[in-house]
Amino acid sequence: MDNFNPADNIQDLQYFGEFGGVNPSISDSSTYTFLSAKTMFDTFEGNMEGCYLYSRHSSPSNLYLDKALAAMEGTETANVSASGMGAITPTLLQLCGAGDHIVSSRTIYGGTYAFLKNFAPRMGIKTTFVDITKLDLVEAAITPDTKVLYCETVSNPLLEVADIAGLSKIAKKHNLTLVVDNTFSPLSVTPIKLGADIVIHSLTKYINGSSDTVGGVTCASQEFINSLKDVNSGASMLLGPTMDSMRSASVMKNMRTLHLRIKQHSYNAAYLAERFEKDGLKTVYPGLASHPSHKIYASMINPEYGFGGMMTLDVGSLAKANELMELMQAKNLGYLAVSLGFYKTLFSAPGTSTSSEIPLEEQAEMGLTDGLIRFSIGLDNDIERTYQMMKACMQELSIL
Repeated sequence: MDNFNPADNIQDLQYFGEFGGVNPSISDSSTYTFLSAKTMFDTFEGNMEGCYLYSRHSSPSNLYLDKALAAMEGTETANVSASGMGAITPTLLQLCGAGDHIVSSRTIYGGTYAFLKNFAPRMGIKTTFVDITKLDLVEAAITPDTKVLYCETVSNPLLEVADIAGLSKIAKKHNLTLVVDNTFSPLSVTPIKLGADIVIHSLTKYINGSSDTVGGVTCASQEFINSLKDVNSGASMLLGPTMDSMRSASVMKNMRTLHLRIKQHSYNAAYLAERFEKDGLKTVYPGLASHPSHKIYASMINPEYGFGGMMTLDVGSLAKANELMELMQAKNLGYLAVSLGFYKTLFSAPGTSTSSEIPLEEQAEMGLTDGLIRFSIGLDNDIERTYQMMKACMQELSIL
């Protein structure tokens, strides 16, 4: 995968504030003034580089973050948004219209699943959900109306791994756009280098890393981002999921430590996963040799960033899962909370939280069991101490 290093690309970006500050100045304005009416017209038409009209169109702070995220993912440019869903939905609506069809992974974030299954059909867009790990099933689901293949690099919450290179071959064969949500694996995986066309992130998670901001991004070609932002037909422009400049600046600052955080998240998750598997718990983590897609994922990752910070444990029942999460929270091991990428460990039972939009019978079909706990492992300094404390909680509840 050549010498592309996403963290180096971020590090090599240097911005200067208007007064020489090492942090770029925050554009705390919703609208911008012009000395000439013609310049305003040209800017509205998109013909004036470096001029700003209105912050829903673009702002200096958002464009700084766009550039950094595009550098990280290896795309020509990017467009930040007010949430992860504010990136996903306009991207898919820009690619598809009435009569079009999407082939999607069946195990995806619950909000994305609900959008594709319940909302997109209102606009005449149909979706077929498939086991994304079986390329023959993916190809069999494609119809003459299919426009998009959609997946998550590592799926939420079952941690299935998409063979992006394999999916890219299918997409190119059928002239489809491969859209990959890379939220669980920033830096670890660079989907564009594996053949993806568009990469999406919820910035809320690892990239920001402090659970104080909601945001999203679409990383793609200049041509596609221009279409998203077109004043007459752009889904991002017309639906208006605009990121606030203060939030852009906050995410930008946190990105500087992303490479350090991802390495520690990965190290800690691998440490716990290996030990809990040896203890006999049903443990799913892409870094384990027992993971069905371990070899594929090992071939996809940028090795220094590891296999990520997400793991799941199945403790047998929802009652046991809830008891354990409440006890771990009481012992200051983390928070019973949705989301991920925080400095503390977060845990939730996805069947009753982040995947609750998926009907129970479909949860069962895809292997989303009652006792499954999704862990976003934190940045704990002494992970052996964390392991011993978590194990003690499990022993107290007779899980181990």
